[in-house]
Amino acid sequence: MSEQDTRIARVALVEDHLLQRTRTEEILSRTGEYRVVFSGPTAPDFVRWVESVPREERPHLLVLDLMVDRQPSVSPAQVEKMVRAGLTVLVLSALASPVLVRQVLRAGVAGIVGKRDSEDDILAAVRAVLAGEQWMTTELATVIAGDPERPALSVQEERALVLYASGLSIEEVGTAMNIGRETAKQYLDRVKKKYAGAGVSVRTQLDFGRVAWAEGYLDPSLPQAP
Repeated sequence: MSEQDTRIARVALVEDHLLQRTRTEEILSRTGEYRVVFSGPTAPDFVRWVESVPREERPHLLVLDLMVDRQPSVSPAQVEKMVRAGLTVLVLSALASPVLVRQVLRAGVAGIVGKRDSEDDILAAVRAVLAGEQWMTTELATVIAGDPERPALSVQEERALVLYASGLSIEEVGTAMNIGRETAKQYLDRVKKKYAGAGVSVRTQLDFGRVAWAEGYLDPSLPQAP
């Protein structure tokens, strides 16, 4: 492999619509920044392929369409398994199911781009997630924020969540809210309990960050703390 090849990111595409898949390949390839190493219609096709190739040939990024013929092509649990295996996942979504979108965000995907977004937005999303950032359009954040199934937090609980998810320590959260450390911790514990009641495990600061981002509490245009 040449020095130039090492700077080209490997991308895999899972999209059941041939025209859209072909067009996505074109806009990625023409930049000279990416090499499409897999392009197929379903997640099982991708899984079979990725398990058969050497690790050094696996993609840096998987662009994944969630829906095939209006049905989920892959479950949130499968997405989480991919993420835990080390894959960076950028989801394509028609924004038809806020519940499904929230579930895959909680599973740890790096971003979601809408199928109605511009080609420039798609490229910006790819660049962002490959740079270690997260990506979500303002439109999607609005859809998620308006979802009635999202656990209801008090103003103080929401503020504690946002501050902690942004990278502050519990002590710093208390200082920012002008309350003591124990009170700040109580607010965060309430957030944990409410999400546990919704079937979402929130234990670590990283979990808080994922939840805050997935639920639209953090500005999707800003990079989030790791």
